[in-house]
Amino acid sequence: MKHLTTSQTRQLFLDFFNEHGHEIVASSSLVPQDDPTLLLTNAGMNQFKDAFLGVEKRAYTRATTSQKCMRVSGKHNDLENVGPSPRHHTFFEMLGNFSFGDYFKRDAIRFAWQLLVDELGLPLERLWFTVYEDDEEAERLWIETGAHPSRVLRFGKKDNWWAMGDTGPCGPCSEIHYYWGDLAAQEPDGVNKDDEYLEIWNLVFMQYDAKPDGRLMPLPAPSVDTGAGLERLASILQGKDNNYDIDAFTPIMSRIQQLAGHTDAQRQAHLHRYRAIADHARACTFMIGDGVLPGNEGRQYVLRMILRRAARFGKVIGFDRPFLALVADSVIQEMGGHYTDLLPKREYILQTITDEEERFHRTLVKGLRILDKLMEEMRAEQRTEITGQDAFFLWDTLGFPVDLTRDIAQDNGFTLDEEGFRRALAEQKEKSRATAVEVVGQEVAIYAETFRTLQAEGVIDHSGVRYRIYESLAEADTTVAAIFVEGQPVAQAIVGQPVELLLPETVFYVEAGGQISDTGEIYYWPEDLSEPVWAVQVTGMRRPIPGMVLHVGVVTSGAVAVGDPAEGVIDTVRRWDIMRNHTATHVLHAALRERLGSHVHQAGSLVAPDRLRFDFTHSQSLSNEDVATIERRANAIILENYAVNTRWTTYNQAISEGVTALFTEKYGDEVRVVSFGEEEGVSAELCGGTHVDSTAEIGPFRVINEGSVAAGVRRIEVVTGRVAEALIEERLAALDAIAAATHSKPADAVNAVRELIDQNSALQKELTQLRQKMARQETQSLLDRAERVDGFSVLAVRVPAADVDTLRQMTDWFRDKLGSSVVAVGAVIDDKPLIVAAVTDDLVNRGMHAGNIVRDAAKLMGGGGGGRPTLAQAGGRDSAKLEAALESISSWVKTNLK
Repeated sequence: MKHLTTSQTRQLFLDFFNEHGHEIVASSSLVPQDDPTLLLTNAGMNQFKDAFLGVEKRAYTRATTSQKCMRVSGKHNDLENVGPSPRHHTFFEMLGNFSFGDYFKRDAIRFAWQLLVDELGLPLERLWFTVYEDDEEAERLWIETGAHPSRVLRFGKKDNWWAMGDTGPCGPCSEIHYYWGDLAAQEPDGVNKDDEYLEIWNLVFMQYDAKPDGRLMPLPAPSVDTGAGLERLASILQGKDNNYDIDAFTPIMSRIQQLAGHTDAQRQAHLHRYRAIADHARACTFMIGDGVLPGNEGRQYVLRMILRRAARFGKVIGFDRPFLALVADSVIQEMGGHYTDLLPKREYILQTITDEEERFHRTLVKGLRILDKLMEEMRAEQRTEITGQDAFFLWDTLGFPVDLTRDIAQDNGFTLDEEGFRRALAEQKEKSRATAVEVVGQEVAIYAETFRTLQAEGVIDHSGVRYRIYESLAEADTTVAAIFVEGQPVAQAIVGQPVELLLPETVFYVEAGGQISDTGEIYYWPEDLSEPVWAVQVTGMRRPIPGMVLHVGVVTSGAVAVGDPAEGVIDTVRRWDIMRNHTATHVLHAALRERLGSHVHQAGSLVAPDRLRFDFTHSQSLSNEDVATIERRANAIILENYAVNTRWTTYNQAISEGVTALFTEKYGDEVRVVSFGEEEGVSAELCGGTHVDSTAEIGPFRVINEGSVAAGVRRIEVVTGRVAEALIEERLAALDAIAAATHSKPADAVNAVRELIDQNSALQKELTQLRQKMARQETQSLLDRAERVDGFSVLAVRVPAADVDTLRQMTDWFRDKLGSSVVAVGAVIDDKPLIVAAVTDDLVNRGMHAGNIVRDAAKLMGGGGGGRPTLAQAGGRDSAKLEAALESISSWVKTNLK
């Protein structure tokens, strides 16, 4: 049996099916495209659903993939098993081969046998094959292919019927199981029951389309959908009895141990938690990489649930601060080679994980304290079930996931009334909550109580903090109304303490509408002093309850006290960059609607100082010309130097005037309209953000990226102002450098480079032809080394070849000269040994198979390969063993000759 790394296993699978006419198709996103029936991609066939249904015509009828999958909801939900189980995952890769009306059961079974038995060498005495209870054809085909009749078992719909969901393509399936235990102890009754019988591959014979009313309608053409868990297959090939010991997981597990500072014994004591953290780190990395962000609904809640589950396990094993991003970094290092999109998203992924973990740690500390007290009371009262109301209280007031409540309850010997929780949740949705405390829960109740007291005392205006973001771009003289440290009000804070300051008025913008919060400094600096009495570096803002704006930061000097005079100063350079980008989102929105149509609406945005990210509704991809036209139109609007006007009006009035509102935003009765070029109908939108005074102040506008982020949603990223200017300078410098290197003018540099490429291609072609001619001349004498075996020639020699094409041509040349023959030629190309073998047609029926010849020869070089009976190639790692590998071919021919 071959020993392969996880990456090698993936590549071998894809290459095998590619050699059998399958198109290698890249993994689709974990966010299903145009499929509202699925929360997350849970199988390799998801992206081919329409092809199976016959409503989509692809350029190929056979495909193979390694698909990113998540199984955490609905019918396919493995979350509870992740950790205790050595095999289950939330995120995993599914290898698959697919036929869209091309081949069916016979070839699907044949391919599986060839790959597992012939190519990978899995021992037959450990394989079991299952079929659907009335699928006589599949049973017969397995036996005809080589399976012993006693090892082909029938099962019912529970085990051998596959469906993507409640609706959609489905059909009977045939599963392949691998037995891990003592050979003498295996028996048919263990299959689909005992963990020692590992399901490794499921061949689904797609025949029906399940309708919502339960009917099974025949598909336009019978098709094949197979799924083999990459991690499970790798565990067999690496001789590991669990997935978490394969090379795809060991670096991640080791990273957790390193970060935790654990001994091997401590790691073993927390093994199921290590496994869950490793699995969840992979899941979070890939979900965020595919555009999912933590939230409270749908797939966003799934991400939050998984991330927080991992964070809680981390706390149990000893982590007292965020750590999961460091584990996720190992995931990116491990898997970024194949999933190359992870690398450019690395910082975004890690920051998203850290931000959510920090939020959860605050929630966890408070939630665990309440839950521990609750369970202590339950023990005293001899109660064993946590009520749905108690679980709802934790979820509603603290955002404490009900899944964690259930897990913690189980760890402590309690159960949870989940049905009661669902009833409480339904009741809550029917009620309106009037006060801030009811809305934000226990943690925020402290803020609400302090806030109401300050309002009653007249320190804070009755309507809330005076928000002066539209009045001043510089500073505000005010006082410190309240100080919070770790969520608790304090009278004073000293150097080094993280704080939240409440001021009666502020010029700092708090994140909203995609625009991120301001940063800056708050200090008390009397004119007669050379330095401030105290200073707080403001790193962010937040609004825990309506009307209350908190400045989040760290005391950098002195000691700040409640009642102190204070001056707030924002980072104006950063604010200008943000304002340019925010106004640019309005410009971009207008340009998109002009080019693509009025159906385009903003579906989300990020307005930061270094870039803007704009999500918009549009079902088709944008051409290069689309992007170029949009960019040109945006710059034209900017150069028009339209005045950016703002006004306040009622929501109904604004809508009646045709002002654009975002369907994802909630508006009050009074709204702020931001417009420019309104007479020409350029732009008028509801917006509470900060903006430049005229479009020309935006400066240059450059699109740096455009793509899809979800079904019907696309994303454009843009830089403006100083960042765009730097980008332009960088690209002009690169153009000048290319022009200098090609001895041309910048305007002619493209043509100059094209000429160089054409010249290089011609020279490469000429060089290849010369090498092939020389190789043919130099190897004329090698014909004398051919050996006669039972009426035909066998030639296995090393040749002077610089590429695979030359090797293949030489096998053709030798066969032409020798007639009936087995020819194998080898060479060291790019420091790696390579063998190409060819067999004339008349010898195939006599047991000669080029693929088998090179496969066995390559083992001596520490490699592998394969191919067709008449032509195949293989490579290895040890160049010194090339001669030995070639010498072994003559013996192989004699041994296998029929």
